[in-house]
Amino acid sequence: MPNQALTEAVYYILLSLIEPLHGYGIMQNVEKLSNGRVKLAAGTLYGAINTLLEKGWIAALSTQQSSRKKEYQITGTGKEILRCEIIRLSELVDSGINILRKDAEQK
Repeated sequence: MPNQALTEAVYYILLSLIEPLHGYGIMQNVEKLSNGRVKLAAGTLYGAINTLLEKGWIAALSTQQSSRKKEYQITGTGKEILRCEIIRLSELVDSGINILRKDAEQK
């Protein structure tokens, strides 16, 4: 998998879709996971959903005819992308902590 940086919105959308959710549920979950820091507007969310569907990182689940709400869930490819991003972010944090620790020890 390419080691590409995800936007915060995409990262949180993928995390949210470990369990199937509809659009409004994704918006609520992203806000919750980010402690209110990331709030997705409907246009941003559905633009990201369309891109993620095209890339095959998420899939639309079949719904009942009576329901207007589409549910989405992360795919195996999406989970691998998410796993790679978590490793990348961990490396960034570890590097920062190590440099700041060394700096503090020198003073």
